Amino acid sequence: MIGTMEQLPSTEAAVTALRAIAAEYEREIEVTHDIGADQTSRRSAAGVGVTADPDGSLPHEAFAEFGGLPRVSVRLYPEDDALITVEGVEFPDVPRDDVPAFLRSLFGGLAYVHARRFPPGYRLIVPLPGDRTYKEHLLLIQLSPWLSGRVR
Repeated sequence: MIGTMEQLPSTEAAVTALRAIAAEYEREIEVTHDIGADQTSRRSAAGVGVTADPDGSLPHEAFAEFGGLPRVSVRLYPEDDALITVEGVEFPDVPRDDVPAFLRSLFGGLAYVHARRFPPGYRLIVPLPGDRTYKEHLLLIQLSPWLSGRVR
């Protein structure tokens, strides 16, 4: 199942996929929804009382938090991307269609921390099918017990 690429045409479809992944990995999930241009985080210039975009659509944003370790949250944006935070490490601009594969790789134990001796540094690496990876730098101070247990 890790090799499948899901097409998620809407935020609601992505939330449904997140709930399925939570069930698959026996994790609790809490989801909150923000609907309307005046509620979503990227629409701060929408104005007071303006809920629809100029094309008449209602933007839908969702925030999901997973229980257990690693601590993971996902903010799904109306623009077809997401911000995934793993143990305080942020992965911005993840395409919405990549979110299920990202989470399966993470919860399936494929993610790891690459340590470099000189200059000293760490990167959290999450491999995806098709030889794609997401990498984010982190500081030594960010190494939680979960991240420290995955250093290579």
